Amino acid sequence: MKEEERRKKEDAAQEPGRKKTEYLPSSFFHFPLEGRSRVIIEDVTPEIDGGRFPIKRILSDETTVEANCLTDGHDALSCALLYRKEGAAGWSDVPMESLGNDRWRASFRVTELGRYHYTVQAWVDHFKGWARDLGKRVQAGQDVAVELLIGAQLVEAASRRAPSGCTAAAATASWLAHASELASFAEGIRSGGPDAAQQALSPELARLMSLYAERSFAATYERELAVIVDRERARFAAWYELFPRSTSNEPGRHGTFRDVEQRLPYIASMGFDVLYLPPIHPIGRNFRKGRNNSTSAGPDDPGSPWAIGAQEGGHKAIHPELGTIEDFHHLVAAAAQHGIELALDIAFQCAPDHPYVTEHPEWFRRRPDGTIQYAENPPKKYQDIYPFDFETEQWPELWEELKSVVQYWVDQGVRIFRVDNPHTKPFPMWEWLIAEIKRDCPEAIFLAEAFTRPAALYGLAKRGFTQSYNYFPWRNTKWELTQYLTEITQTQVKEYFGANLWPNTPDILTEYLQYGGRPAHITRFVLAATLGPAYGIYGPVFELCENRPVAPGREEYLDSEKYEIKTWDLERPGSLRGLIGRVNQIRRENPAFHANHNLRFHDVDNDQIIAYSKSNEDRSNEVLVVVNLDPHYRQSGFISLPLEDLGLDPRQPYQAHDLLTDARYLWHGSRNYVELDPQRIPAHIFVIRRKVRTEHDFDYFL
Repeated sequence: MKEEERRKKEDAAQEPGRKKTEYLPSSFFHFPLEGRSRVIIEDVTPEIDGGRFPIKRILSDETTVEANCLTDGHDALSCALLYRKEGAAGWSDVPMESLGNDRWRASFRVTELGRYHYTVQAWVDHFKGWARDLGKRVQAGQDVAVELLIGAQLVEAASRRAPSGCTAAAATASWLAHASELASFAEGIRSGGPDAAQQALSPELARLMSLYAERSFAATYERELAVIVDRERARFAAWYELFPRSTSNEPGRHGTFRDVEQRLPYIASMGFDVLYLPPIHPIGRNFRKGRNNSTSAGPDDPGSPWAIGAQEGGHKAIHPELGTIEDFHHLVAAAAQHGIELALDIAFQCAPDHPYVTEHPEWFRRRPDGTIQYAENPPKKYQDIYPFDFETEQWPELWEELKSVVQYWVDQGVRIFRVDNPHTKPFPMWEWLIAEIKRDCPEAIFLAEAFTRPAALYGLAKRGFTQSYNYFPWRNTKWELTQYLTEITQTQVKEYFGANLWPNTPDILTEYLQYGGRPAHITRFVLAATLGPAYGIYGPVFELCENRPVAPGREEYLDSEKYEIKTWDLERPGSLRGLIGRVNQIRRENPAFHANHNLRFHDVDNDQIIAYSKSNEDRSNEVLVVVNLDPHYRQSGFISLPLEDLGLDPRQPYQAHDLLTDARYLWHGSRNYVELDPQRIPAHIFVIRRKVRTEHDFDYFL
């Protein structure tokens, strides 16, 4: 009161005519719309940034939702998980189960591509609380005559609600039959007969009362949360990258789409299901780059495919030496016959002679001397590339045109896109563009080439990118791999970020690959293919173990295909083709490798050896991968496994069947010895087989 009196005196002393400051007492608050709703719903998971962004799931996945739901006093609660496909008229609901300590959980399965919504509803369930207390009173031998009358009233009220229905489950029920059943229960309970209490506590009555619960004062979570549902290939896929112009068997001849078709059996034999092609558009001639990124190009230098656009056309055109649009359609169809999908590169940038430069000069930033600003990442200069000016006043027209580029290739049968450097373009544009494309083509997949800061990397995933490149190429030690893979598979990141693990790209030849030779390539390949369900390699340089850098300390390939046409000897000794094919077969045949959230690391008493396991949903497939991270020396150690977590009886032996070599080891207990020589094979991929006894009284491993 003293504080309020002081403020009043200050107001009285204000200048005449000046509006006085109004104060509200500190206890002031806004009344809720319905004060009789006594339930609080908090800490709903999964929820990304307060519901700003959707989580992601794959078709047929279960989405498990948890929430804290509580009320005052000792009344009982009931909670429901509400969900619906976007565009559906009403909600479906699933009863949530109590986990204790006010935490509740339920799941729903996504059965269509596109966007779903979900939220949580909870209410004071007077019947549930009454039945709970009645059971206690009956057990204590108390007189429950009055309590039975109260219960009869609750059941009668539910019988009157039955014809109208109040849940999605009730909407399909036989309402009149339920109403009659409830009325019969109410009569039996009111009678107070010897079996009245038994009727009141029957499971069938509890089921009916849950169908027609009184939700007049139910609380619904303040936000509707979203789920984006993608197809299986968005999570589980093996990518193979090649330059179409380097697929000719004749040295010096530019490869064509027909040459790529001839390469399809080779790619399919290794088990890849996505073939990614760098930009297939006309390449600019002005300021064209020469070999090894030289700023001076010779007359026969083909230039970088990422310098898009020339007099033949831009992002909707095909480089003439590759073929025609009809040839492209033929390639798409031929790839499909091998179980392979084509992925195209989306690079929103232009060569100086791209038609956009003359047709839409307002889309580019000019320097004070009148020239257009080319791309730079000081001290690097990319004179052959003009970036778009996304701060142009004509940004809506620019956005629409860029969307039309993606839509054009969707219309040509492409459903997978690898997007070049998306973190250098506006994030709001990507959120809009991807949503626009996926609205009519929900099977579209977008892979972000976003080797950038974590917040930007994850920010792009939140805004729609299905998958992303990541820091895997530079995580080499056991500690680095364990920490990073745990972050992207066991934290909230897993709800929206899809990692695609690549050991190399045309821009990335890591020091580990440079100095580790063929064993290092095997190690990194096995890690990429088994740590995550989606991975890729840039070939054929990877399977041929090319590892010459352009210069010491640089992570770029010498004589890179980015700037010249290559001819590859695919039968060269030492190729990893056979190993790659075997690992991809193992991946396909073992569903444990098809998911991302089931990764568990295990202790090994040697920091040069990493071990991890995965299992499928019903635990019928358990795989264990052990890798020697040292590409130079034999390493050994004891691996410790949590047998009970793996569903193994610690009293029984179990078999570790190495799917790479077909060797079988009979293991006992939680600690077992492993030894790996990188000059032979630096990894085990085990399937764990449990000992079982048949009706014929002999043992075998399942």
